[in-house]
Order: sequence, then structure tokens, then C-alpha cells
Amino acid sequence: MGKNIQAIRGMHDILPERSSLWQHVEGVIKRGFLCYGYREIRPPILEKTELFSRSIGEVTDIVEKEMYTFEDRNGDSLTLRPECTASCVRAGIENGLLHNQIQKLWYSGPMFRHERPQKGRYRQFYQMGAEVFGLEGPDIDAELILMSARIWKDLGIDDIVHLELNSLGTTEERAAYREELVAYLSQHQDRLDEDSRRRLSSNPLRILDSKNPEMRDIIAGAPNLYDSLGEASRAHFTELRQLLDAAGIRYTINPRLVRGLDYYCNTVFEWVTEALGAQGTVCAGGRYDGLVEQLGGKWTPGVGFAMGLERLILLVEERQTVADGQAPHLYLITAGAQAQTHGFLIAESLRDSLPGLRIMTHCGGGGFKSQFKRADRSGARWAVVLGEEEIANQTMGIKDLRGELAQQSIPQSDLAAFLAAELEQ
Repeated sequence: MGKNIQAIRGMHDILPERSSLWQHVEGVIKRGFLCYGYREIRPPILEKTELFSRSIGEVTDIVEKEMYTFEDRNGDSLTLRPECTASCVRAGIENGLLHNQIQKLWYSGPMFRHERPQKGRYRQFYQMGAEVFGLEGPDIDAELILMSARIWKDLGIDDIVHLELNSLGTTEERAAYREELVAYLSQHQDRLDEDSRRRLSSNPLRILDSKNPEMRDIIAGAPNLYDSLGEASRAHFTELRQLLDAAGIRYTINPRLVRGLDYYCNTVFEWVTEALGAQGTVCAGGRYDGLVEQLGGKWTPGVGFAMGLERLILLVEERQTVADGQAPHLYLITAGAQAQTHGFLIAESLRDSLPGLRIMTHCGGGGFKSQFKRADRSGARWAVVLGEEEIANQTMGIKDLRGELAQQSIPQSDLAAFLAAELEQ
């Protein structure tokens, strides 16, 4: 016997008993997107490696250490997408969706990063996100944050997530700040950890996001990026805050929030929680006005966010029990070959007259007792019984598997109306 083949480390199965929870969370998020007028886009999972190295940044952790990259048979370097913003930009440029247009898009699907797997962090993970192109004012930044806040409320987790805000300013302002930051950190180079020393010459802003507690004092004493911002960047950030204040959105200004991708500018934000330990970020995003031009298109403002489904599902799971949306409404029990044939026809007729009705027809033989056990395990509300006596009398036996009602008999012609009335309750 051959050795069992197991899933790749960090890439997990979503089994049927949990898929209803996933469908619930995905459904709530999708309704939130549609509520604000966003339309779905579905970019491919596999892209040219250059797309991510040019957009995310050559010296980011994602590009340097985490991407799944390989050469195909033609010698082209391809990468499983580590995030979806760059893919949305590439699709927009390629298909003429961006120049002098406003696009409000949402996406959903798997992303891939070669990280150390832990709770809430996997090598294949799922995100849903939104991207807006063609609008550069703080009002659309505010709308994205309001939309995400409404999703948290609809998921029942709004009291355990908190918004953190910052502004990174323009590319020029960030470059000036970078020089000031490098000068400061260089004075403390002997106290920097290995990652920080490596980033000092390549991506010093990422040092501010270090989770190493031994770096806390050094980071706390670093210059404040906000002091390097110009009048326009400050005005943008002030107006965003005014809009959020008016909407009653609570937030914290986090001057060390820099995000891990090179393309961000001005507004950046994260929704964080303390309920998941170290993996506390459940949604993150911001503005990336220069990315379209950077990837070959004409200058187009952009802003968006992505939310990690695994982490959201962990939060929702702590708060509520989600009904199994895949469990059948009824389980059809039959006795004898004639009843089985007749039962199949009745089930098909019910599916025609009641679209959306979930029916599980018993297959595989067995007596009434074993069939009732399988009906109960299926999670169905009703068991519908059909035997020789019911065929002769043109009736059906109905048993409530989740209540205390006694089994009853009704005419077969009344079954659809009976089930329709029960489904409406």
C-alpha cells in the first residue's frame, strides 16, 4: 500500500462541516460590497512575476522571501498571486477600464505566501477586497472605511475590531522622511535586530512596523512621519478624519502604521483585534495613487483594502453559531423498488415547483430504522416517508425531525403546498 499523500504544509482543506460558515461570512461581505455599488472582478491566480516585483517592491518581505515563483515550460517567470491589488490594476490597464473612468470593484479568492503557518495565517489563504479607481478625494477613502465598518456590524464583530489610521503622504514627502529616519536609526544601529539592519538601507519605513519588543523604545523615539507631510497631504488626512468623526467611526492615529507594500501613499488603515493574539490585523488597505502609472498605465488615483477570511471566520465563530445552509430541508425515505422510483419522480417535481428546496433522496438501500438515522444525521428538518401503503393511498408520511410534532400523513398533491408554507416560517 502506498504512503498517504497529505496536503502541503500551510494549505488546508475547508471541510463540509465548516463550509456553511465560510458561505455565511462571504455572503455578508458580498452583500456589503453590492450595497455600495461595487462590481465583481475575477483576475487569474497566476500572473507574471514582474507584476508583483514592480508593484509591491523588490525589497519587501513578500517579494524577497514569500512569493511562490517558478518558470513555466517557456522559461517565463510566473508567480501565484500574493495579493490582488496589482492584479486588478493589470486587468484594468489591459482591458481599458481605468483612464478617465471611475471603477468600484470587489474580488474574492485565494492568495499565496510562503510564510510560517500559524493560527489565522496560512500559505494559501483567502481574501475579499475592494478597489476604487479614478477618485482621489478623502470621501472615497471614508466610504471604504464605512463600508468595512458596516460589514463588521453585519457579521456581529464590530465591538472587537478597532480602526487604526495614518497618512504616508506623497512619494516626495516620504523620501524626505526616509532620510531623516535613516539618520536617526543609524545612531542606534548596534541595537537594531537583524531584520532591521537589513531594512535600514533598503526599506527603512518597515522598521517602524517591527513586532520585536526589544525594538519598541527605538521605534518610539523615531521622527514622526506626519511632521514631514505637506499642506495638501495634511488637508486630505484632516478631511478624512472629519468625515469619519461625523459618521461616528472611532479610530486611533498610529504614526507607526506604514503597511508592508511599497505602492501605498497618503491614507493607510488597518482594522485590528486583540482576540486573535499575534495575528491581529483582519483588514488593511489605503491609497495607491501612483500604482497604475508605475505598471504602465496613465496616472489614475486608486484606493482599496483586503480582508483576511480565515481571521474573520475565527472571530465570527467565537460570536455566533451559523446555521448549516447546506443541510437539506427534507430527507426522502422509501421502502421498496416501486417506492424508490416513485420517490425520485416526486423529488424532481418538488424541485421544479419549489426552487431552492434542498432534498436528499435516500440511496443505498436499508430499512426504515437505518434510513431515519441517516435522515437525522443529514440535518434535515423533515423526513418524508413513501412506502407501498402511501403509494396505494397517494399519501406521504411527514415527520418533524427537529421538533416534537407527531408523524402525520398528507395527500401527495398537498406536499408542495405544505413544504412551501413551512419554508416561509
